[in-house]
Amino acid sequence: MAKKEDKKTDETVNEAVEEKEELTETADEIEEIVEDINEEDEITKLNQQIDKLKNDYARAYADTENLKKRLNSEAEQMRKYRIQDFAKEILPVLDNLERAMATEVSEADEAFKKGVEMTYTQLLNALKKEGVDEIDCLNKPYDPNLAQAILQEKVEGTESGIVIAVLQKGYVLKDRILRPAMVKVSE
Repeated sequence: MAKKEDKKTDETVNEAVEEKEELTETADEIEEIVEDINEEDEITKLNQQIDKLKNDYARAYADTENLKKRLNSEAEQMRKYRIQDFAKEILPVLDNLERAMATEVSEADEAFKKGVEMTYTQLLNALKKEGVDEIDCLNKPYDPNLAQAILQEKVEGTESGIVIAVLQKGYVLKDRILRPAMVKVSE
């Protein structure tokens, strides 16, 4: 009977060993599944980080491009209107030269007047070369964007709102007003 019990015990031990091996295999399989799940989570997290970094890169690139465009635009504006402050300072000089040319002089001073005219012409040509032009508004409808009406006068044969006299010339730099013209307008 002891052999039967020993045989039974051996069978039980063998069954236990087999069960243990099956459980070990199952545990290994579960461990692999868990590792796979952890790897998938890790992959998902990494993909999310990659997506975030791609988005951040795209935003930084767009910001850089916008900054570059804005700086180029500002530089172009600066080049286009670089002479603006200088031209504003020179306009009173032009006015004074015009007054000097309008003055009656004796024959002895005629050469001096001719020199003033030449200086005026050279200065005006230099400004025109840089894009400074006189506003032509005489005998045209009054435009408040280009001129400032100082006086109004009723003139026979002239319709209302026409510039009848320019009291001070106005100037533009390319498409920007440097100084509006001061004018007299018909009523």
